[in-house]
Amino acid sequence: MKKLLHNYIETFRGLSEEVWWLALITLINRAGTMVIPFLSLYLTEDLEFSLTHVGSIMMCFGLGSVAGSWLGGKLTDTIGYYKVMVRSLIGTGILFIALQFLTTFYAFCLGIFLVMLVADMFRPAMFVALSAYSKPENKTRSVTLIRLAINLGFSAGPAVGGIIITTLGYSGLFWVDGITCILATVVLFKVLNPKKITVLDNVVVTNPDSAYRDKAFVIFLVAMFLFGVIFLQYYSTMPIYYREVHMLSKLDIGLLLGANGFLIFLLEMPLIKWLENSKFSKTDLMIFGALLTASSFIILNSTTWSGILIIGMFLMTIGEMIAFPFSNAFAMERAKKGNQGEYMALYSIAFSMAHIFGHKAGMQMVNDWGFDNTWYMITAIGTFCVILLLILKSHLNLKVKLLK
Repeated sequence: MKKLLHNYIETFRGLSEEVWWLALITLINRAGTMVIPFLSLYLTEDLEFSLTHVGSIMMCFGLGSVAGSWLGGKLTDTIGYYKVMVRSLIGTGILFIALQFLTTFYAFCLGIFLVMLVADMFRPAMFVALSAYSKPENKTRSVTLIRLAINLGFSAGPAVGGIIITTLGYSGLFWVDGITCILATVVLFKVLNPKKITVLDNVVVTNPDSAYRDKAFVIFLVAMFLFGVIFLQYYSTMPIYYREVHMLSKLDIGLLLGANGFLIFLLEMPLIKWLENSKFSKTDLMIFGALLTASSFIILNSTTWSGILIIGMFLMTIGEMIAFPFSNAFAMERAKKGNQGEYMALYSIAFSMAHIFGHKAGMQMVNDWGFDNTWYMITAIGTFCVILLLILKSHLNLKVKLLK
């Protein structure tokens, strides 16, 4: 047991101090956005909006995320990642506090759009910062550490949010959200100020290529959008499937979804370190991750045994643990040939677009075709994702041959 713990800790060695600080800031920021899981309840219970209005507000949420990612990438290439992160964090804190004072439908639509616009400026800037603070050989593990911080933040946030709502009401939630974002700004200013740190991988491109004209990267983005669509079903249609088809209790559903975060925390870093030292390329690993995630849906139609849900969750979790870190590392590596902010913004936008269309598409398919046919369709989308990644691999291999 002691040796196992030692080996686990060893997988974290070699990461720079700046990456650890960035992970802490990300943890504070993600835990601080605890209002998001309770947004639909707040809109229906406190503001008494209709479900149609809630749907429109959530669309503004997604559009703000897309616009914020794009703007964050542009500003990162213009003024630098540090300034963008500082402005994003402090702006998000102020806007979260102000959001509670908006009580009309159109005002809230505009408010949530602006909150997400400013909040998601942080993402491409953070990815570029992560690339700068990481040694080239540690980039995938650095991404994995940030993912652990995000998962811990998302796990702790709703739990703390529930306590705050119970004791202080929704108003207290907005205040705590805002203050935590501002606290994250203070930590960022104190520990990651460019005047105080050493950049480990400073990439300067004199004649940058446009990400929009990078054929391989465009294929990759479409594949990641499709992967996002299938992955997000575990947070929209899947809980309904658990409840309506397999009659799981809310506690059982919570435990099953919670197992995802627990497995990521326990296994992801050792798994990534082991795969980094393997002979497989990043593209190979993305293909394998997408295959595992797609297979987690098709097996649900093979039996009515509820134990299949655990197997499905396990397959999806392993697929996610492989696909996300290596796709992120692939994007950061590709960004070295162009404007890094632009590249990382488009990578973020691919998943923001999946949020806009994925939840709605899944719900619509379940409503029109039922769960079994929906899982077949989701598997087909996953298969198309794998085909695109195979095309990407072939394209990259051809480029390598032409260069020789």
